[in-house]
Amino acid sequence: MRPRIRMPRQASYAPLTRRHRRTLWLVLSVVAVFAVLYVYSKPIDRLAISFEQHEDWMNDRTSINGFVAKGSYDWRKAPFHNKPASYKPLPVGKPRTLPPVQFAFPTESSSQKALRERRRVAVRDEFERSWTSYKTFAWGKDELMPTTGQAHNAFGGWGATLVDSLDTLWMMGFKEDFYATVGAVAEIDFGETDLGSISVFETTIRYLGGLLAAYDLSREMVLLDKAIQMGEMLYRAFDTENNTPLDRMMVELAKKDEGGGFAPEHSICLAGFGSLTMEFTRLAQITQDPKYYDAVARLTDIMDRGQNMTRIPGLLPIWVNAREESLENDRTFTVGAMADSTYEYFPKTYALLGGLEPVYKKLYLDSAAQIDKHLLYRPMLPDSEPGDELLYCGDVHLSSNQEPKVDAEMQHLTCFVGGFFALAGRLFEDAYHVDLGAKLTEGCIYAYKSLPTGIMPEIFNMVACDDRVKCSWNQTKYEEEVLRKTYGKDHDDFAATVKDQKLPPGFTQMRDKRYLLRPEAIESVFIMYRITGHQEYLDHAWDMFTSIVKYSRTRFANGQIFDVTDDSTNPISTPEDKMESFWLAETLKYFYLIFSPPDMISLDDWVLNTEAHPFRRPKLIKMEKGG
Repeated sequence: MRPRIRMPRQASYAPLTRRHRRTLWLVLSVVAVFAVLYVYSKPIDRLAISFEQHEDWMNDRTSINGFVAKGSYDWRKAPFHNKPASYKPLPVGKPRTLPPVQFAFPTESSSQKALRERRRVAVRDEFERSWTSYKTFAWGKDELMPTTGQAHNAFGGWGATLVDSLDTLWMMGFKEDFYATVGAVAEIDFGETDLGSISVFETTIRYLGGLLAAYDLSREMVLLDKAIQMGEMLYRAFDTENNTPLDRMMVELAKKDEGGGFAPEHSICLAGFGSLTMEFTRLAQITQDPKYYDAVARLTDIMDRGQNMTRIPGLLPIWVNAREESLENDRTFTVGAMADSTYEYFPKTYALLGGLEPVYKKLYLDSAAQIDKHLLYRPMLPDSEPGDELLYCGDVHLSSNQEPKVDAEMQHLTCFVGGFFALAGRLFEDAYHVDLGAKLTEGCIYAYKSLPTGIMPEIFNMVACDDRVKCSWNQTKYEEEVLRKTYGKDHDDFAATVKDQKLPPGFTQMRDKRYLLRPEAIESVFIMYRITGHQEYLDHAWDMFTSIVKYSRTRFANGQIFDVTDDSTNPISTPEDKMESFWLAETLKYFYLIFSPPDMISLDDWVLNTEAHPFRRPKLIKMEKGG
């Protein structure tokens, strides 16, 4: 009989002693504490460093090869038939010590910092999403079409989004993408375009402004080389009999030796005439070539001579007769579309020149007084309390022998005017203008909050109060204005209009319900925050950002919104297949900057052009070439 095989018994262990239990509990507690500390001490924002450190890191390019500018045509050799007899030089000397613009921010609390950094990361993530789609589907083209993922050329075909986004990439710390983009920009051929003509204004603010700002930030010489080529091309737009600029320039025609240049424009919009100042001034400062400054200084002289000869002395009209160098005939005045950036550049160019050219202060002060008098209005609202603290900026359309009366319309474009008044108020030490800026910014914040989507429309109308101090609600007057706008007859028509147009209380018409991804509202909110330090501007900015992202996001990026009154879960219309380069160059940049530490592009060191490209305010006006 076989013996039974006994399996060994499972080992038995003595129970843990009290001492062992205490030791184990202590070890587990220590591990848990370190795990919690690791999770919560992990930086929310990996780029939460000072601007000086950020600058050193972004500009450390030891492992990156040098870039060489390429192109099929050297614009420095292009003909210029109407050369001035002499050039007006840059003002020289030590810049004046201008009053500080930025608030003296105290150290923020840990909770404030954590919230701000989470918001900044969210903005950077949204940028990265759009930028990645642009790289994938539209690299080197002017625009990404955000719904279909296709590409579109609208601004010369030279990669407007590529150039416009350079400084945003630099600020947001996308170092690898920044230098890859610099390499691509070096390859752009500004000697060729598929378009018959280019907009001088748009090309200046996006391309020349983008290249100069990226150079100011990075000191990449190839960017200056490309800026000079772009500047030389755009300088040919001044090749007219009186050296006033063209609205649109035919690129191939500008290369021809024959022809004698171009004829001056009979009618050019004010923005196209007066908004080239900052870019050409900065190019002149960096290169020390006076012809660039001379080109825009001549236009400044025309505006200076004509400012008090217009139909509303002090204000500049929408249309300028460049051939006659006259501003006297046009009867429409606005700081919105076709005029906005000319006004914007008065205080900014003053700062860029270190306060050494007083004409820009004069142009600002004379125009600001008349904007305040004739264009600003308080809207009539059912609740008078918010009305005490907000203003809008309308238009004036004069007929024969008519006293100026404001048309109580408001454009999203005009929202820049809050930051305009506030920034100038700081530079020129005028607290009243800073207060105007706050109220105008509050008006745009109110418009955002009043719409169902939380987004302000492109153009809307309200009833202007007769008195900006006291303004009681008048239901009859409100209904009459709604009916006048819509040609209605009775209360039933009024009620139907309010329901059909989804008019918030006080709004009389939504003339354009779209949101075009515009930056002007967040621009003013950003400037007011940097000037006052008031924390509520951060919350307003976050509300704007989340609303815009919610309704503009597409499969690939973000598109223009057709109807900001449509807040349904499934809107009738998806976002438009349109995303201009300023979404990345301006709108997301301003959102990023407001959630950044205040030393990131300090307004005491930098001045931003109308495309949000920062130019370094020189410590000395006379600079070495390329420095």
